Amino acid sequence: MPSPSPAGRAPDDRAFYITTPIFYVNDVPHIGHAYTEVAADVLARWHRQAGDDTWLLTGTDEHGQKILRTAVANETTPKAWADQLVENAWKPLLATIDIANDDFIRTTDERHEIAVARFLQKLYDDGHIYAGEYEGYYCVGCEEYKQADELVDGEGEFEGQKLCAIHSRPVEVLKEKNYFFRMSDFAKPLLDLYESQPDFVQPESVRNEIVQFVKHGLDDLSISRSTFDWGIKVPWDPTHVVYVWFDALLNYVSAIGYGIDSPEERAEFARRWPAHHLVGKDIARFHAVIWPAMLLAAGLPVPHRVFGHGWLLVGGEKMSKSKLTGIAPQQITEVFGSDAFRYYFLRAITFGQDGSFSWEDLSARYHAELANGFGNLASRVVAMVERYFDGTVPAVPADGWAPREQALVDAVARAAADADSAMGRFAIHEAIASVWTLVDDLNGYLTVAEPWQLAKDDARRAELEAVLAASVHVLGAVTVLLSPVMPKATARLWDALGGEGDIRDQDVRDPGAWRGSGRVSALEGTLFPRIEEADAGAA
Repeated sequence: MPSPSPAGRAPDDRAFYITTPIFYVNDVPHIGHAYTEVAADVLARWHRQAGDDTWLLTGTDEHGQKILRTAVANETTPKAWADQLVENAWKPLLATIDIANDDFIRTTDERHEIAVARFLQKLYDDGHIYAGEYEGYYCVGCEEYKQADELVDGEGEFEGQKLCAIHSRPVEVLKEKNYFFRMSDFAKPLLDLYESQPDFVQPESVRNEIVQFVKHGLDDLSISRSTFDWGIKVPWDPTHVVYVWFDALLNYVSAIGYGIDSPEERAEFARRWPAHHLVGKDIARFHAVIWPAMLLAAGLPVPHRVFGHGWLLVGGEKMSKSKLTGIAPQQITEVFGSDAFRYYFLRAITFGQDGSFSWEDLSARYHAELANGFGNLASRVVAMVERYFDGTVPAVPADGWAPREQALVDAVARAAADADSAMGRFAIHEAIASVWTLVDDLNGYLTVAEPWQLAKDDARRAELEAVLAASVHVLGAVTVLLSPVMPKATARLWDALGGEGDIRDQDVRDPGAWRGSGRVSALEGTLFPRIEEADAGAA
């Protein structure tokens, strides 16, 4: 089903289709996977609440030699291995971290296999594919042939062997007859694309790397394998299966109707495509070089953007199950909650750069920014309205806001505009920081206004009313703006503030327009309860 537009606003032509990578099902997810999912989800939720025609796709990559070997090692079939991991690990991850995806694609889905076969046949018929022989170093972990500059010399137990620089595992020398995609033909068109659309690859560091890679020239790409059979059959030669990356990249179009001949699916494809791709920087090359070359060959529009975010580092190394640095998302959510998980990783790390994770930093930010900052602010405002006005929110003064309150209210529009601009650049950390200025402003305002002192003087009743009316107004706007980041806590606060309608329908581009019932109700418990050090350490 299409994502609904916020209530009270007619849908328009603005489309925002965002994708995560589809993740290998060779193991269970860690917080590196969850980081990508949360970032894409926050962007999607923001655009939904802005009234854009939004679609969020995620899923799993289930073909290739790595999956086959993992399944054999676990004494099962590749399909059975994939099925149990998808149902028991990957789909539950989405619930654990509150991902509101619109679709979940699997490369073993029939719709995907149909689309891959049709796409490949078109490229073959149009002369973009030819038969040949290839020999080279192959990394099963990357599912990719490696160039010499992508290898390192092994030491210790791997002395005398060539290792993949990413996985630090020996590569294999493979020689086989394959089908090749004439990717070398697309070096010039790709460079023209990067020049004409400077934001096609982001951030700038990833863009520069991609441009330099293509400037050195492109080799034709081996797109089939004949030494194993776990994959989609090449339509004109079933003794070959499609190279796993060529297969996997097509999920972005197979999920929205490509390859299905029906008016409904053609309309869906036209409505959604092109997409914005959010990926880890280590796979940006596949998405910013191979994928647009494939699309150009097929005569299809290229994506709007490929954004390669940085890695999560633990102990200075990229998160990895093989290096025992993988942390399961539930280890964090069971202690701090899903909202804190989502907030922390997108607030503490400059999105697009590498960022280090530590339990100490998570705990410190949780208590300082969520428990003592936002959570305490929300509790204070609601409690004062209940205490001083029996839960009835004071009205805006008949003659308008005084300068001090007007400045606070005006800050809402500026923060919303700044946050929306940052979200458009995928600078999620900047967007949250813009909203957080309102949290700090409102806390500072209350410190200066001292409503608890005003309440002691009946002659200053009108001043007290103005202070709490402004506070509720701004707190409601903050709640709307933080809803894409922390959906559970903001939904609770929205109800306590008497917000009308579903918070997910409130416009993040005009959060000051929110409406309430005029009454607040007590929060049941605090939004972000303090966590004992022993509990945090036990995680």
